[in-house]
Amino acid sequence: MADAAQFQDRMLSLGLARVSEAAALASATLIGRGNEKAADQAAVNAMRDQLNLLDIAGVVVIGEGERDEAPMLYIGEEVGTGNGPAVDIALDPLEGTTLTAKDMPNALTVIAMAPRGTLLHAPDVYMEKLAIGPGYAPDTVTLEMSPAERVEALARAKGCAPGDITVCILERPRHETLIAEVRGTGAAIRLITDGDVAGVIHCAESDKTGIDMYMGSGGAPEGVLAASALKCMGGQIYGQLLFRNDDERVRAASAGITDLNRIYTRDEMVTGDVIFAATGVTNGSILSGIKREPGWVTTETLLMRSKTGSVRRMSYRSPVKA
Repeated sequence: MADAAQFQDRMLSLGLARVSEAAALASATLIGRGNEKAADQAAVNAMRDQLNLLDIAGVVVIGEGERDEAPMLYIGEEVGTGNGPAVDIALDPLEGTTLTAKDMPNALTVIAMAPRGTLLHAPDVYMEKLAIGPGYAPDTVTLEMSPAERVEALARAKGCAPGDITVCILERPRHETLIAEVRGTGAAIRLITDGDVAGVIHCAESDKTGIDMYMGSGGAPEGVLAASALKCMGGQIYGQLLFRNDDERVRAASAGITDLNRIYTRDEMVTGDVIFAATGVTNGSILSGIKREPGWVTTETLLMRSKTGSVRRMSYRSPVKA
C-alpha cells in the first residue's frame, strides 16, 4: 500500500537533489574520456552512497538492471536508513553514458521518488513512447494514430501548419520508417543519439527547446522516469511495452505485468505524487553541464514536485577538495 500519508515531499526534495548532484559530480572527471563504464560506475556509487543517507525505506523499482546483472542500484535493492516513509525509487545514475564519454550534449543524472507502490515496475524491455507538452486536451494525440496523423492532430490543436511542428526522435535504424513518415508531413525532426528522458522533457518546455512532440521506442524504465518528469511539469505521455521474445514476456510477468498489450498513460505509470530531480553532466538544452574553474565546480539541477507543480532550477557551487 502506498505510504502517501508519510511522504513529506517538500522535506525529501532537497535530499533528492543532493543525490542527483552527487552522481553528476562523481562523473565529472570522466567527461570526454571515452570510458562509458567508468563514468556510469562513478555515478552509481555516488548516488547509492547519498541515497543511503536519506531517512527513507526505499526500494529501487527502476534501476541499473536485475540483481544478477548490476552490482549496485539493481531492481529490488533497498536504500535509505530505513527510518522513514516507504518509497519507490526510479533512477538512471547517468542517462547518456555515451554522451558523457564523448562529451556530447544532454547527459543527465536522473532520479524520481514516490510513495511505495505508485511507480510502474517496468521491466527492462523496449517501450513505444509518445509525448507532448502541457496545455492540450487529453488524447490530442494517441499511439493508435499513425505518426503522420499525430503530427497533423497536434498542428490542429496548436493552430499551426504541420511544417511548424518539430518532433524529437532517437536516431536508430528501427526508426527509419517513422522518420520518413514524419518528414513526409513537412514536420521537422530533431534526432538525438541517446538520452530519451531528456528527449521527452524537451516537450514540456517547447518554448525553450523548440520540441513539440516525442515519438519512438526506447527503454521502458526511461519511460517511467520521463512520465515522472511530465507529472511535475505537465504534459502527456503514452507508453506501450514491446517484446522481442518469450524471455522478455517472462520478465514482464515477473514484474507484475499482466496485460502485455496495455497502453499506459502518464498517470498510470505514476499513480501518486512524485519528486523528480535531474542534474546536468554535459551542456544541453534543458540544463547546463558541470562547470569547472580553479578551486570550484558548479552544477545545475532541475528539482520538481508534482504535488505543487513547482519547478525549481538550482545552481550549486562547491569548492574542489584538494
